[in-house]
Amino acid sequence: MTLVRAAPGATSAALDRLLDLALAWESTAGVRALTGVAEAMAGVRGGGTSGLHPRSADAPPPGEVRRRLDELSPAARTLLEHVAEQGGEATTGTSRHHVSVADAATPAEELLARRLLVPRSGGVVVLPGEVGLALRGGTTTRESVDEVPEVVTSERSGDLVDRAAAGAAFEVVRRVELLLDQWSTAPPTALRSGGLGVRDLKATATLLHVDEPTAALLVETAYAAGLLATAADRDGNPAWVPTDLFDSWSAQEPAARWAALARAWLDTARLPSLVGQRDPQGKAWNALQPELSSGLAAEARRMALEVLADLPPGTVVASGTGPPSVVARVAWLRPRRPRTRADQVAAALVEAAALGLCGLGGLATYARALLHGDDPAPSLAGLLPEPVDHVLLQADLTAVAPGPLESSLARRLQLVADVESRGGATVYRFTPGSVRRALDSGWTAVELHEFVGSVSRTPVPQPLTYLVDDTARTYGAVRVGAVEAFLRSDDESALTELEHHPKAAGLGLRRIAPTVLVSTTPLDVLLPRLRELGGSPVVEAPDGTVHVARPDVLRARTPKDRRALAGASARAAAHRSAAASAVVTAIRSGDQAAQTRPATAATLSPSGSLAALREAVETRASVLISYVDNHGTSTERIVDPVSVEGGQLTAHDHRSDDVRTFAVHRITSVKPVAASP
Repeated sequence: MTLVRAAPGATSAALDRLLDLALAWESTAGVRALTGVAEAMAGVRGGGTSGLHPRSADAPPPGEVRRRLDELSPAARTLLEHVAEQGGEATTGTSRHHVSVADAATPAEELLARRLLVPRSGGVVVLPGEVGLALRGGTTTRESVDEVPEVVTSERSGDLVDRAAAGAAFEVVRRVELLLDQWSTAPPTALRSGGLGVRDLKATATLLHVDEPTAALLVETAYAAGLLATAADRDGNPAWVPTDLFDSWSAQEPAARWAALARAWLDTARLPSLVGQRDPQGKAWNALQPELSSGLAAEARRMALEVLADLPPGTVVASGTGPPSVVARVAWLRPRRPRTRADQVAAALVEAAALGLCGLGGLATYARALLHGDDPAPSLAGLLPEPVDHVLLQADLTAVAPGPLESSLARRLQLVADVESRGGATVYRFTPGSVRRALDSGWTAVELHEFVGSVSRTPVPQPLTYLVDDTARTYGAVRVGAVEAFLRSDDESALTELEHHPKAAGLGLRRIAPTVLVSTTPLDVLLPRLRELGGSPVVEAPDGTVHVARPDVLRARTPKDRRALAGASARAAAHRSAAASAVVTAIRSGDQAAQTRPATAATLSPSGSLAALREAVETRASVLISYVDNHGTSTERIVDPVSVEGGQLTAHDHRSDDVRTFAVHRITSVKPVAASP
């Protein structure tokens, strides 16, 4: 059988490479693949079986597979080809998993009846390895492995690439700082799942003047860099707030700050590109959601950047067809799980451009240093603009920053003025609301005048002076406070007596008018306390009338009458039938276990059980295991091992007639048994 579409010399070299990597080993019967490798190369996702049926000890010959394929209807053959193209795994919906060929009513049932698809737990079916090989004509892949995909490129100056990427890098640092400054005082509430709400993400995109995918990328990058975490807000609710690391990070030079962000993005397992998309259950992914990660993400990013780093000098990835060619190159380098990796590589190219690692389709010089593990800050620092320490005040109540402002100046200016436009020169506008915002934070009118006069290279225009003075003059004319209750009486002496009563100190009474007292004590607590002090207070209704309320009459809910449902008897009969079928299956499994039970069974260590189970997977033999469950009860089960991964045994259990998982450390004995007839 031809295994690969390659020249004989390339095949021999590839075989030697597999032996060097211990992915294959030489046995007396020839070269054999390591456990799991054959399954993966056959197109079955992790833990799949290479046999036509997990219960069979020996896989059928290729001729039997081809015969079953020839019997398929066109619709079933098309469905099988689609499952193979999508990775060898699918769901069957309402199709029956155990059905005969004559009773098959749908293409999915037709495939299941002929065991060309094998059911697994959770309603999932997988494509057996022999079927995948037969569909591909006996080859492991339909593409030629000798032809390396070429990256579609175009010419572009390296200096131009560096300048474009550096501009994006500077914007990333500025926006992350602005985001964390905002969340320092107004943090968004964390969802119960631990993520960021959709409304908060939209507000973040508006604040940073970016789209929502870019906002999600910046938030996730700040989180990966350790600048963001969950903590209790002022009300004790979990919220997303900057960490202590933010203070030291913001004090660094812009190039060093960018290096910390870029390094975190390159190494994180987070997947910002999935934010807003749907999970397998149809629920949208939220930013900062704990499950939004993948072990392949970091490798996909690094490989995408390495492809860009290997391009000849003066060339970049062409727009349009260039990124798909990079995806194809990475898929050729790492052929397993091509669809998942392709999505992550394509997202990595977009994210790298947004974060300033790439510009105009090429990898920046300082990003190459980052990729090699060196510090990119020195190379990037020379490309970033020098921060300025002044603005130019205009007569139309605006301030123009002729370049990137120093961090401390930018923070103070954003407090007293609103950002009107960004770019090479940022424009800030002073409004009554922005001046009032500064006054709310503790500034005085004198401090505002001194600040705008010290940071401006032009004279302070008279309209701005009038704006600050007018806002400060009306500031605080109306005062707002919080009270729980009020006391009103035409007898001022009665209120004076209550206000100065020795036992009324804890009621929080304060006089706001000769006939009105207010209190911070809730009404239901204040009323009995006043009566204890000798008063006879009554409750006043919102319309000013006296409100007298009778005690609520309590009642217990009457239990509903039990009503027999029309279909209860039919459902009960169905349950009894299903229970009887399960009992028969369990009894037969128990009888077989009793016949094959050894006289004495030695208790195995976890490593011994692991070795015995792996041997059973290799030989596809049924075994009798002794298993101790979570309650300490030991049972014996006959199982057909499918795979052993991560300390878990996946096997078909004869007792439950289903595929189950068992913890290896709870298996005390393993003994091979003859396959069921």
